[in-house]
Amino acid sequence: MTVGIIGAGPCGLFSIFQCGIFGLKTEVFDILPHVGGQCCALYPEKFIYDIPGLPKIKAKDLIENLMLQSCHFSPSFHFNQQVTSIDKDGADFIIKTSTNTTARVNAIIIAAGAGAFGPQRPPLLNIEKFEQKSIFYSIYDPQSFLGKRVVIAGGGDSAIDWALHLASIAKSVQLVHRRDKFRAHQSSVDQLNNLVQSGHIELVTPYQLHSIQGDEHHGRLHIVNVQHTDGSIRSLEADVLLPFFGLSMNLGPILEWGLNIDKNHIPVNPTTCETNIPGVFAIGDIVSYPHKQKLILSGFSEGASAAKAIWHYLHPGQSQHFEHSTTKFAK
Repeated sequence: MTVGIIGAGPCGLFSIFQCGIFGLKTEVFDILPHVGGQCCALYPEKFIYDIPGLPKIKAKDLIENLMLQSCHFSPSFHFNQQVTSIDKDGADFIIKTSTNTTARVNAIIIAAGAGAFGPQRPPLLNIEKFEQKSIFYSIYDPQSFLGKRVVIAGGGDSAIDWALHLASIAKSVQLVHRRDKFRAHQSSVDQLNNLVQSGHIELVTPYQLHSIQGDEHHGRLHIVNVQHTDGSIRSLEADVLLPFFGLSMNLGPILEWGLNIDKNHIPVNPTTCETNIPGVFAIGDIVSYPHKQKLILSGFSEGASAAKAIWHYLHPGQSQHFEHSTTKFAK
């Protein structure tokens, strides 16, 4: 029996483990090129403080641990593709994706967080020729910028946090923002000001992105042109551009799957996490029920409830003899 899991964020990854405990195989789909969802796309270096038993852990380390945990059960991953449709076919479901991948599964867990999301791309001519080569909207390996000239654009937490982190790695860091004030936590802004004073970061304000120059054939960036509020243009030598203007989030194709969507959330039975479609379950930030808390630990619990409910859905009338993990892995 196979469960299709839509979303490879923390809740989706833990669902792999929970399904495995019940002897269920998993096929996992995500629009991003890697696991981790928003944890890795937005704040991989930030500490999370509310995971039981872990006083604090970096988001990327939590994802790495969840991956190690899920690998007990050999999940199949499908990255860089969005699930476009789920169709009932007899007792099964057919999952289709934007890359024409098709998978037949017996049940589905939607662990899509806030839905499909992508970066707010700056309106720069030919930007697509440099994306994922020298222009990035998320960072998975900070060491890949070792010794490079980095231009960061944005004024929020992501822009400030990465400027602080890369200051000791990159050859140079220039932070471009259209205002002199930032929308980040004050403690981060204080650290930023200290690094600016010591010469480790250069503030380029009040400017905004204007255009880019480089080797379009190979996607190698050479120059980032920025425009002052008075209209003047300044050219910044750069190997890398990191625009952090937030994410554009929407439910995308999920709206067309026949689910009872309410205010961009999927209502579920809180005891089973089943949606209005039998055999389709949902967990994490995308779901709603009375007193729902949008916490990772709540999503973990929902993943466990969904896995158990799926076993009963697939084995109607049968008794399920639950095994604790300590018993299962002791064999």
